[in-house]
Amino acid sequence: MSQPQFPMQAIGYIHSPFDEKFGIPRQPGLASIRAEVELVPPYANADAVRGLEHCSHIWLVFLFSATADKGWSPTVRPPRLGGNQRLGVFATRSPFRPNPIGLSCVRLIDIRCEHDSIKLDIEGADLLNGTPILDIKPYLPYSDSLPDAEFSLASKIERLQQPVVFSPSAAKSCEQLSRDLNQPLARQISEILSCDPRPAYKKEDSERVYGISLYGQNIRFRITQEQIDVISIEPNMEL
Repeated sequence: MSQPQFPMQAIGYIHSPFDEKFGIPRQPGLASIRAEVELVPPYANADAVRGLEHCSHIWLVFLFSATADKGWSPTVRPPRLGGNQRLGVFATRSPFRPNPIGLSCVRLIDIRCEHDSIKLDIEGADLLNGTPILDIKPYLPYSDSLPDAEFSLASKIERLQQPVVFSPSAAKSCEQLSRDLNQPLARQISEILSCDPRPAYKKEDSERVYGISLYGQNIRFRITQEQIDVISIEPNMEL
């Protein structure tokens, strides 16, 4: 028996400050990053979002476009478990799936309808810039919020407790960029780094310097037992 085909089209795309996968929080809502969903024709229609303004939060169904061609495996090593334990792919939120589809709950800030353009301002997105959006659904508190739900392998948010310390040059750059971007950049950087973006197998190397790309800036940092050092913030010359 042949498998049925279910063709899908992107209804829009994400515009976010995340230029590469490394550094993106592994779940939505862990950093107060603002992004924009831009709908494309024929979905850029004011009628299509009528009533959505009553939602505080929405679900984004999206395509893991950066890994869609990488295939999948029945088991994966979740970073949350240190990369040392294998779980079934359906017990994880790994992007390497039989169908590379993801789901994120984000805060809806505003809906802007401008001629043939429909843009949704959102907060808490964990999506790479340019990610295709396949669908948008309202978050329903009475059914989507389940206080008694359990998952023992991921029962709480895990954040590093070390203080985030900016070097004098990084602090100066951060202050200027915060004004230019009109964003709380220091808070956003602290939230992202507290999620510990390092690969699990390299976390013992406290001398290694990493870089994440955010708003076109290369943010270089180091994580030790005592603190999280933001070493420098400079334009990303690779973009």
